[in-house]
Amino acid sequence: MAPDPPVPSPPATGRTLTEAAFRDLYRRLRSRARDGGAGPRGALDRLTPEHVVAAAAEVRCGRTVSLAASVETRTAQDSSQPATHRMIAPTHDEAGAPGLVFARDRFAMNVHNDVDSHLDALCHVIFDGELYGGVPSSTLTPDGAGALSLDLVRDGLVGRGVLLDVPRLRGVRWLEPGDQVTAGDLAAAEAAQQTTVGPGDLLFVRVGHRLRRRTLGPWDVTRDRAGLHPTAMNFLAERGVAALGSDGNSDAAPSPVAGVGFPVHVLAVNAMGLHLLDWLDFEELVPVCEEQGRWHFLCVVAPLRLPAATGSPVNPVAVM
Repeated sequence: MAPDPPVPSPPATGRTLTEAAFRDLYRRLRSRARDGGAGPRGALDRLTPEHVVAAAAEVRCGRTVSLAASVETRTAQDSSQPATHRMIAPTHDEAGAPGLVFARDRFAMNVHNDVDSHLDALCHVIFDGELYGGVPSSTLTPDGAGALSLDLVRDGLVGRGVLLDVPRLRGVRWLEPGDQVTAGDLAAAEAAQQTTVGPGDLLFVRVGHRLRRRTLGPWDVTRDRAGLHPTAMNFLAERGVAALGSDGNSDAAPSPVAGVGFPVHVLAVNAMGLHLLDWLDFEELVPVCEEQGRWHFLCVVAPLRLPAATGSPVNPVAVM
């Protein structure tokens, strides 16, 4: 008889860590990442050509699904600095002119905002004056990042993506703001979905943020949002994942750690060398996974070529 699946943890709203306990967790995860083979490119070193070939071999029907939300250009409670997009041509005179005329537009955004899908480079998180691997924060200058920049992922992230759906596990449409996903939740979702998270995988964790936003409207996510509890990073360390993405920004608010506003960012990026993908959208992917009866897929993430940047807007694509 097969063993019973793990029992999911109850909602973890309010579970806190002291700063001392958090720093101990930080030291242990940093040491484990170093001993586990994370190198100059961080956890990306686990995403080998062999992993890419194996992920490509799992493509069955060739269906593609975007994991990105549409870029927001309107001010909202979670978008105080929306992206700007405006047409610069054709002008009024050009629009009706004979012959060739090009339509042109201009786009600008704050990459690390609270609504648009983006990737965090390893130079994005400074903790105690250092970046990942002990690189000094002085490598960040007004001219850009001198180390650990977006250039590390200039060839993209291509590998086996795995989606763990925590609201589905708990039997709810979404997690409420402030709720925290535990390592037990991740293990239970993995068992319930009959999938496995392994070395070199791109792990995506759904909290239902996008569905809640569409249903109830935007809210101030700087004060309240669902995310991972810091101790859930033990699950990622044990499985040896290469990157982490969420339809939130992986961190819960209010922060469960006194004195540290974004503990999961600190642990993932600064301690473990994990590139983060924030504010993704899984609402189109979930029904496709349910239809096909599998929660893993080839995933292709192509950041912009911005060599000295700390992040980039992205449109990850799942290939089923």
